[in-house]
Amino acid sequence: MKKTSQRESSHPISDIFLNRWSSRAFSDEPVTNNELMTLFEAARFAPSAYNAQPWRFIYTRKGTPLHDQLINLMVPVNQSWAQQAPVLVVLLSKKSFEHNGKPSQWHSFDAGAAWMSLALQATMSGLNVRAIAGFDQKQARSIMHIPEDFDIEIMIAIGKPGEKTTLSPELQAREIPSERKTLGEIVFEDGFNER
Repeated sequence: MKKTSQRESSHPISDIFLNRWSSRAFSDEPVTNNELMTLFEAARFAPSAYNAQPWRFIYTRKGTPLHDQLINLMVPVNQSWAQQAPVLVVLLSKKSFEHNGKPSQWHSFDAGAAWMSLALQATMSGLNVRAIAGFDQKQARSIMHIPEDFDIEIMIAIGKPGEKTTLSPELQAREIPSERKTLGEIVFEDGFNER
C-alpha cells in the first residue's frame, strides 16, 4: 500500500501516479520555454504503433490572439478557469501511417500515451496540466488550418499551480484529486466479468 497526502494505492506504485491530478487553478506566472519544451520532449518519447508517433502539438501563450480564440471556443465552465492558464495546447493525431498511407486505428490511443507522458512530466516539474474536451473542434480546426488527416483529440491547459480561490465556489468544491475505481472493478482474469 502506498499513500500520499491526497491519495492511496492498494499496491506499491511511484508517488508520481498518486500526485498527478488535474487541477483547474493556475497561477498567472509564465511558463518558460524550457519548461514547456521539457513537457513536449517527454511526450516525444511515448510509445506508438509502428513507431508512427502520430501526435502533434500546437501551442499558444496567454495574451496572443490564438489563446483568446481558443478560450472563446470552450464551453463556459471551461472558459472560467482556462483563461488563467499561461499556455494552451491542442493535441492532434495523424489518422494514417506516414510509411504506407493506410489508416491507423491506434492514432488516438498513441496520442493518449503522449498526453500521459506530458502530464507525468508536468507533475515531476511542478507544473499543472489539465485536459479539456469541452470546446468547438470544428471551429478550432478552421482557425488553426488543421488538415483533415488529423483528429483533434483534446486541448491542454498548462501553467504553474494557482490558488483555488481564483475559481468559482462550485469549482473550488471540486478542486481535489478524483477518486479511483478499485482494481476489482477494472481488472478481470480469464474473461470479462463486470460486476
